[in-house]
Formats: sequence, C-alpha cells, structure tokens
Amino acid sequence: MPSLRACALLLILSALLASQCNAKRHNHSTLVVNLESGWPISEHFFGVFFEEINHAGSGGLWSELVSNRGFEAGGTSVPSRIHPWSIVGNESTIRVETKLASMFPRNKVAVKLDILCESPKDCPHGVGLSNPGFWGMSIEEGEKYNVVFYVRALGPIDLKISFKGALGQELAYTNIRASAKDVSKWIKMESIVQAIGSDFNSSLHITTTKKGVIWLDQVSAMPMETQNGHGFRKDLYQRVADLKPKFFRFPGGTYVEGQKLRNAFRWKETIGSWENRPGHFNEPWNYWTDDGLGFLEMLQLAEDLDTLPIWVCNAGVARDEGINTTEIGPFVQEALDGIEFAKGPITSKWGKIRASMGHPKPFNLHYVAVGNEDCDLYEYQGNYLKFYKAIKNHYPDMQIISNCDATVKPLDHPADLFDFHVYTTAEDMFSQYNKFDSVQRIGPKAFVSEYAVWKDDAGFGSLLSALGEAAFLMGLEKNSDLVEMVSYAPLLVNYNDQKWKPDAIVFDSYRSYVIPSYWLQQFFTQSSGATYINSKLQAPASVVASAIVWKDKTENRSYLRIKAVNFANRSTTLAIKIDGLEPNVDLSGSSLTLLTSEKVRDENSFYNPVRVVPVRSVLKNAKPNMNIRLPPISVVSIDFPK
Repeated sequence: MPSLRACALLLILSALLASQCNAKRHNHSTLVVNLESGWPISEHFFGVFFEEINHAGSGGLWSELVSNRGFEAGGTSVPSRIHPWSIVGNESTIRVETKLASMFPRNKVAVKLDILCESPKDCPHGVGLSNPGFWGMSIEEGEKYNVVFYVRALGPIDLKISFKGALGQELAYTNIRASAKDVSKWIKMESIVQAIGSDFNSSLHITTTKKGVIWLDQVSAMPMETQNGHGFRKDLYQRVADLKPKFFRFPGGTYVEGQKLRNAFRWKETIGSWENRPGHFNEPWNYWTDDGLGFLEMLQLAEDLDTLPIWVCNAGVARDEGINTTEIGPFVQEALDGIEFAKGPITSKWGKIRASMGHPKPFNLHYVAVGNEDCDLYEYQGNYLKFYKAIKNHYPDMQIISNCDATVKPLDHPADLFDFHVYTTAEDMFSQYNKFDSVQRIGPKAFVSEYAVWKDDAGFGSLLSALGEAAFLMGLEKNSDLVEMVSYAPLLVNYNDQKWKPDAIVFDSYRSYVIPSYWLQQFFTQSSGATYINSKLQAPASVVASAIVWKDKTENRSYLRIKAVNFANRSTTLAIKIDGLEPNVDLSGSSLTLLTSEKVRDENSFYNPVRVVPVRSVLKNAKPNMNIRLPPISVVSIDFPK
C-alpha cells in the first residue's frame, strides 16, 4: 500500500502531466534542444568521495563491531583509559589496568585482568570486560559472527564470549577453555558464534568465574556476511554502489593531513594483518581509528565498485605544520611506494607485498591528488613540484591533481587536473551554474571533488540543498570540456557522531537513510560518458534546464534526458522543443521523475526516510514539442527514447 507521501507526489505528477497542454503564458520558460550539436562528457564524470569523518568507516562502512579493539586509543602512557570498554564486576571481584605487555611491537598496550573470585558462586554471572561497539552492535538472529582475540594467563582459563542485548539478554555465546601451558604465552583464540536473537544495541562480553590473572589484546568481532567477503557493511556498500560512481576518491579530506603530521594518514601503517596495524588518532575529527579500513581495503572497495581509485596522498603538510621542501624526499618516496603497492607488478618490492596480502592483480590506479586543500600553506607548492616530477618520472601516464584553484587565476605549476571545493548557501550554489563558463580552456582540467550546500540552508539535508546543487551540477555538465569529475562531500555519517552536516548517507548500527542531495545525485549518474546537448533556454533566473543524451547499456538504447530545476516557490511552465529527432520516433517509453516536497526545508530521517524522494511516472503523449509544468521548489528529469 503506497504511503501518504507517495500518494501526494503522484497527485503532483498527475497535475504536472495534465497541464502539458494548458500552460499559462504569464510564467513561461522555453528550452530548445538541438540534437545535432553537442560535446562529450567525461567517461568518469560522476563519482564519490570517501573520508574517514563522522565515523564513516570506523563504525560504519567497515564492519568491525569492536571499538578500540587493541586498547590503544588511550595512548601508550599507562595506565590509560580503555573507553568504550567497561568493566563487568566490581572492585571486590576484578581489577583492570593497561600494561605495555602486548605481543605486537607496534601495538604495545594490552589489558590485564586480575580476577578475584574465590569460587564461581562469588561471581555467578562472571566478571570481565564488555564493549558496546560504535553506539551499539547490531546482532541479528541467525547470523554468524567471527570473534578473535589474543590471550595469555598465569593459569588455566575458562572464558565465556557472548553478545548481550541492551536488556542483558544473551544473543550468542561460546566457551573457551585452555590449560595453563597453552596460555602461558600469547595465543590467538578464534570462534564463530551464531545469534539466537536480535538486538541493534548489543555489546560483546568476555567474562569468567575463575580466579586468576589474564591479559587480553586485539579483540575483534566481525559479521561473517560482508560485501564480497571483503569486510564492508553490505547495506552501506549498496547505498554507495547505487550512485553508480565512476571514481572513488579516498581517504580524505583533512583526514589525510591531521592537525600535526604525527596524526596524518600514513598508508604504510594501514596495511598488513590488522593486529599489527598501530592505528592512529583521527585528529581533525577527534576519534581513534584502528585502521582496519586501510589503504588496501580502500583500493579493494574501489575495485568492488568497478570504479577508478583516486588516491589523495599526504604532501608533507598538516594543518598546523609542514615539511620543508628540502627535506620532503621521504614523503615523495612514500607516495612512489604507495603507487607501486597499488599498481606495481608482483616482481616489484611493493607489488610483491600486495600480492602476499591476497591481491596479486594490480589495482587500476591512474590518479593521484597531492595533498588536500593545501595550496595556501607555505610549504605546499615547493613540495608539490617535487611530487609531480618524481611521479611523472616513474609513471608518465599518472594523472596528478593540484590543490590550487585555477578558476581564480591560471596555475603557475604543471598539473593534469586542479582541485575545486565549494561549500556555500543554496542560492549561491544555484548561481554557480555559470561558474566555469569563463574559465580558460588552456591548462589542467577541473576536478570538483567536494561540493555541497551546507549550514543553515542544509540542516541535516534539505530539499533546498538539492535545488541549489541541481543547477550547479547542470553547469558542470555544460562545461564538461573543462570539468572532468565531480563528487559530493561528505558521503557518510554515523548519526551518533555528526561532526559535519549534511552528509549524503546517514546510518546507525543497523539502518540508514539518504538525504535529498543523494537522490539528486542519481539524476546525474547517467551523465558519465553521455553527450551534452546544445540547447537554448529562455527562462526566469529561478529556472535552469539542460539536456544530455545517454545510453542504457543493458537495453542498448539511447535516451534524451532533459533536466530542469525550479528554485522559485511558484510553478512555471517549460515549453520543450526538440530539433533533430529521427522521423516517426516512438516516444511511448518516455518517463518523468520528480523530486519535490511540501516545504523547501523538508528533510528525511530515520522516522520518515521517504519524506523527500524522487517519484517516477510514465510521460503520456510525449511529443517533440510539448509543455511541462515545473512545480515550485522542484527538480524534474525527463527521459525520451531517442
């Protein structure tokens, strides 16, 4: 049964279609489309940008359930905090402290449990540690979970590993017993448990009733079912995949830099077995990450999405400090090693290491961005030239992206692309439809790697945001001879850690919804590799319209797509005139998709995830010359079979 919201939008669509022949001339726009004149849009025009922000990966896209799995988040000065771990028991039954006692030299902290229970009756429910994950672990009945941890003890152990719901109900458990000899040194324990109940606010418990001294380290819990078995949370992966991205920019963003270089993303620290990854403090966004979602996993994610990876490497620059150009050599070498790790043959040093990690085939890396938003920092341009020359010397075909904005003035250094970021109001974003019209065509192409309407206009993701962004994106299509690629930012946000808003995909431990800007992006997913059609628009300043021709490869059929945005709070009529259609073309398969809502600041939420969603309908009586009513505050997309 359709929702009331869907019914309302269908009524709007019905009124829109019925008004095709009854347009009022007082508020009228005309779009003349010339199918014989146009230019190509880049094959990888539309993509996505992933940054470790808002717990997008750690506690989100990456399926690890345990937060602070190595007890490292509190730092190496022990005793240290083990948040969000909590103690099960009281001072009379257990003492807990951190020690530099790990078997992993890059992860020195382990936790010591001094169990004081004289007999099981003293601790009938067990004592130990519990971990709530990232604002609750989602445990589902029938699903299996792989629990791994390292343990040593001064005597035999009898541990219970369990998942418990918010009310204490036991959802899954297993017992692990070992002799004193077996656990006299660090040993890896691994067990698969199957849930007999469900709770999205669960926690992992490691408890015992047996007196003794136990050390624990590197505790992990992962669902057995992840996307392609590669560790990605399936529902969030699908949200990203549904955008049909042609590129995947990673891992940031400010995350790449850190406030200080000691907390920058260093790719070599994020590869290899997860137990040996030291993790680091995500300083710009104020949380610890275990780096389970590391360099290899992000390359794998791009491959799984069947898209081009774009690596943002550190340019020897943090927000508060930088490496002098005369000393930048090690950072340049780190970038060269990273490229070799991604695409080098298995006979190369780093290609061999990649192969040893289970991926002998090189990744399809062709783009490297040197730094992020660093152009105005003192060290950047000198450092950039060192990166550029070294990378081009080793990889002449690698496309190198500069942080400096060539829309203001031409670059004074070589680059294949320049990075352009814009966060602004809806009205200003709408006005940037013409932003790239007068930018010179000589020199590097533009990569609009971060754009969004934000702050008051956006809220947590409003229709108003999408309206402004619609005109901006149409302007990028219009300038596709210069604009090579575009991606929205940020992509993901854990509802419990909204450091930045809005974000395209909102989630918690077990569910997600998407904002109007996400739905708007789907109006442009077919633009990659399409042809921008020369058209002439006569309209008030509140209306922008354009046309492309795209091909549906599954149907082997081409479509003319006309998109229009009405930024005003009153309806208008768009008269469409299509020149160059083949004689007697059958337009019976035409369709219309409408994105609108009752109020311009309407948002989606967990409780009403479809308040602002696109609605598709058959476009009846489609003709080369016809009138379409554009409802107030709306985006309309029309597909005509060509």
